[in-house]
Amino acid sequence: MVDSAFPEPVLDDQETQVLLDWAANIDQSDATYFQTGQLLATRLGAHYREDGLTEIGFWTPGLAAEVIQSERSIYLEVFTPLDPIDFQATEQEITWQRDRIPLILQGEYIWGVIKGLRAGTREQAGSFYWLRYIDNQGHVKTTRDPLAYSLPYGVFAPAELYDSDRLQRQRADLGYFKTTGAQTKSRKGFLASDLKNPPPRLPAPVCILQLHIHTASPEGTLAGLTRIYQRISDKLSQGEDLTPIEQNYVGYDAIELLPIEPTIEYRLDQDNHHHEFFARPPEPTSLTDEHTQTIQITLRKPNTQNWGYDVPIIGSAATNPAVLETLRPDETIDFIATLHNFSTGPIQVIYDLVYGHADNQCEKLISRQYLKGPNMYGQDLNHQLPAVRAVLLEMQRRKNNTGADGIRVDGGQDFRFFNPLTNLVEQDDGYLRAMGNIVQEIEGNERLMFTIFEDGRPWPQEGWEETSRYLELVELEPHSYQWGPLVFAHNTPALQHFWDQKWRRVCEVMFQGSHWITGCANHDTVRRGNQIDPNGPINWHLGDTLVEVTKTAYDNPAIKLWVLGFCPGLPMEFLNANFRGAWGFFRNTDELYGVKVVSEEIGFLDWQLTPELFQPPEVFPQLKALGFTDLEMLRQFAAALQTTMLESDYNLEIVADLCRRCFNGDSGVCANLNLESLKYSDRPAFLNDLDVPKLKQFARAFMEDGYDFSNVKHWGDSLDPDQVAFNLAARQYRFTHPWLGENLTERDRFNRITEDAYTLFYGHRTQHDPDIEQPEDIVMVSHMGGEPAMVTLGDWLQLELSEWRVALTSPGLAIGNDVESLRSFELKDTQGVLLEKIV
Repeated sequence: MVDSAFPEPVLDDQETQVLLDWAANIDQSDATYFQTGQLLATRLGAHYREDGLTEIGFWTPGLAAEVIQSERSIYLEVFTPLDPIDFQATEQEITWQRDRIPLILQGEYIWGVIKGLRAGTREQAGSFYWLRYIDNQGHVKTTRDPLAYSLPYGVFAPAELYDSDRLQRQRADLGYFKTTGAQTKSRKGFLASDLKNPPPRLPAPVCILQLHIHTASPEGTLAGLTRIYQRISDKLSQGEDLTPIEQNYVGYDAIELLPIEPTIEYRLDQDNHHHEFFARPPEPTSLTDEHTQTIQITLRKPNTQNWGYDVPIIGSAATNPAVLETLRPDETIDFIATLHNFSTGPIQVIYDLVYGHADNQCEKLISRQYLKGPNMYGQDLNHQLPAVRAVLLEMQRRKNNTGADGIRVDGGQDFRFFNPLTNLVEQDDGYLRAMGNIVQEIEGNERLMFTIFEDGRPWPQEGWEETSRYLELVELEPHSYQWGPLVFAHNTPALQHFWDQKWRRVCEVMFQGSHWITGCANHDTVRRGNQIDPNGPINWHLGDTLVEVTKTAYDNPAIKLWVLGFCPGLPMEFLNANFRGAWGFFRNTDELYGVKVVSEEIGFLDWQLTPELFQPPEVFPQLKALGFTDLEMLRQFAAALQTTMLESDYNLEIVADLCRRCFNGDSGVCANLNLESLKYSDRPAFLNDLDVPKLKQFARAFMEDGYDFSNVKHWGDSLDPDQVAFNLAARQYRFTHPWLGENLTERDRFNRITEDAYTLFYGHRTQHDPDIEQPEDIVMVSHMGGEPAMVTLGDWLQLELSEWRVALTSPGLAIGNDVESLRSFELKDTQGVLLEKIV
């Protein structure tokens, strides 16, 4: 044994036996396989106890057949830092103590209770760990902890032991949980359906802001976002005015975060030294007799840029370290507590959960029993295997227990299985319902989550857009909400007559959409907008350039007025759209498919960039360093890349070869017109001798530059204060008229006037509450596209105009409250008016 500054951790035999007996009693009980898995899953992973001991548990199906049993064939490998870790440092080399502690295999599970491990806190790093075993061929294999609480250096690194109980005891919003939850005896791992007296469920919010942490603040971290909201909270409590930038963040009682679980990482199979965040020396060819060693490990702060949906599943209970400025789990709690303690009232936090599929990279990280097989995203998860089902639900329970108030389930239509009894592929609605019924427990306070399902079944079947109902899960779980058809389906409001074409769905929203998420802008919609042919039927009334058109399409005052001031359902807006900024599905995490993704996202160059926006040196610096200093040249090569990728069936070797043949002056005609024109142009030298590594370099530069360009820090100075103020006023109107969330009845009116030249939506709603003597009445008209049109609401709706007053008007529209002004007025595209009946 070598000298060490940290005591050697050891297995506590007595406490380990207690844990083994507990697991054996559960396994031998009358419980079902799933119930057994639920109970066992609550103690999987690493739990730091109040007595200073650490419980360790792994589900390892099939491991018994892989190892030759001996005292040291299965062990926990532990790395304890002997130097302080600077969690802000980009790169550092740290001295570690490495220990190997034998664990006990019992059936499909491995257990142990260890004395002497260090637990992580806000101030210090804990011991890092993973399971190691020697297979019957003598090879050392690694099993990572799928249920880890902290993964500061990514999913390929060991997990960090963290004192999560201490973190919960010290959180600043415990009073909020006492007022919104029920004080009940802890029942870890159980669902509401298992309980006679389930705890209260969080009510639905009134208005949601969806945001992507990496682009929602200049720092791109949860800490940066926390500072923004704390500053706004302080200013509001002191009666200070907010800037237009700050106004974009408020007027919501819920924040929906795009997925914050760890994502896939950039990996090179042949040489990943410069891409590992936890870079150890090469593996020894054999184990030494020493249980304790000191080693040097290089740490690199994660720089994974991802929209959040490319997940390996492992570590989904933790927060993606790339959005943590401090790499500490406390940062997540601080953000949630800041919103719960917001000066004007609590703001809910909604997690976007991805459990319907996993990226192919998961095959390197989790047991094959978790996977059913490939799908269009990567891998289907094996929700039907009881142990897997239990682990995934436990993973979500731990995620919920960080303090969220609600969940949004991504891709509900992807939860399918083959039922041998019916010989059909069926929806796993049982699992989806379980996700919405997990009991959250924080310091003795129990609650159930507000739940949203994204579910467009029978998507992706042909004709899904017309046949999907968006109601299946609401009918099963009446408390829940679903993404409505105008949110889920291809949303391209930059096109002429878009709202006419969606009229059937619009009517569904009005008369059955009370439990639908409504709105126009979300993380997915602009991807469809970027895919529109720039030479197609564009609604040029929205702007003079494609960039202006797309920004106005997703931040349209007429649509805001209709959605917030008249529509049923639950409105949701997207922060990047509020800023009239850029956004797209950028990621620097995919070495294998990165070029393919870029070739599919090149519409961003047409719809989100102009030569003026591209000109500043801080914009797209990596592509400019490669020689793409001219936007038109960049567009030309990107278009050539897209076409060549399609023609070669995404074969990078063929693409590189075609480019070389054109650019190097070979005889013959280039197979691609864009390549042909580049052949004779002053193209970047980077394109000469193009090969696969260069294609991947271009793709990563495009992704990282586009990712930074989407940050709201680039767009605050160009905000129109009147537009921002109108958006906030519309949100505030929704809060003062919560009855608008209800469906229209046969006594209400909603219609359109559609001509070749324009489309108008208009209607009249009355508050339907028998307990109110004087119910509220409102009238709305919005210009949804086309040429200017004259409005005569009094004639259309048989109104006595002297009884009405203006409540909201879109920016630039001045209408008085006198009868003459209301009798007839002109509306242009994007303009709208909301009237209230005078009580």
